Amino acid sequence: MPPLLIAVGAAAAYGAADFLGGLASRRAPPSSVIVSSQALALVLGLCAAPLLAGEPALGDLLWGAGAGLAYAIGLTLLYRGLASGEMSIVAPITGICSLALPVLFGLAAGERLGAGALGGILLAGVAIDLVSREPASGARQRGRTERQRLRAVVFIAIGGGAAFGVFLTAIARSGPQAGLWPIVVARALTLLCHLLLAAGRRRDLRLERSTLRIALAGGALDVLANILYLLSTRGAPLSLAATVTSLYPAATVLLASLVLGERIHLRRGIGLMCAALAVILISATH
Repeated sequence: MPPLLIAVGAAAAYGAADFLGGLASRRAPPSSVIVSSQALALVLGLCAAPLLAGEPALGDLLWGAGAGLAYAIGLTLLYRGLASGEMSIVAPITGICSLALPVLFGLAAGERLGAGALGGILLAGVAIDLVSREPASGARQRGRTERQRLRAVVFIAIGGGAAFGVFLTAIARSGPQAGLWPIVVARALTLLCHLLLAAGRRRDLRLERSTLRIALAGGALDVLANILYLLSTRGAPLSLAATVTSLYPAATVLLASLVLGERIHLRRGIGLMCAALAVILISATH
């Protein structure tokens, strides 16, 4: 299967997983949702790893561990942002920010970016501004406290995106001979971090049955997305695979609109189109 098609599948799976994670986090604490989803993700990863033969070196496992730590941070921030009720803001900002780091890493590693890619990066900045802004009428209706809350959501989304950018870069650094074991290590460390965090805060991790089903579905899609992304990076350059995968907010926003009825206002719609164009411009140079 062509690597880019695999990356498209990863984007769809990530977007759906984020939507389900955000939906579950509206019903229960994000920590409970993350632990449940990542526990299943680890089990599924362990089941899938033997299917793709691999002999990971220590370096591969260390890259997986670093990716897992970054993913733990990114999930915490992402779920907190999605649970705020602003999916149409959080998802695109997170996607654009998670794209930036792999592109910058590629540049530092010697990749040459043409005018189209540089233009795409600048356009991504414009997209972040447009997507994160409220329509004029909505902004007037919000009080000062609400505007501050919205700014906090934007900063959470940026932090989560940066953490996911580290994950996308680190997991792709593992070699083809490692198989899926870096994903297993990443999932194990992500789960461990959140178990320790929950224990430190003495959180009750139990979920109601309906919420648990949503969380587990999100975990299954999450590990599927991880696997597809890792496979795509082994057949295509990191910057290209990461760029296509970073389209995942489109699936999140679409599901939020179809299922929850979230409105995509004109300015946000333009921002989403700018984000898509930025991804296309960056991709076209590779």
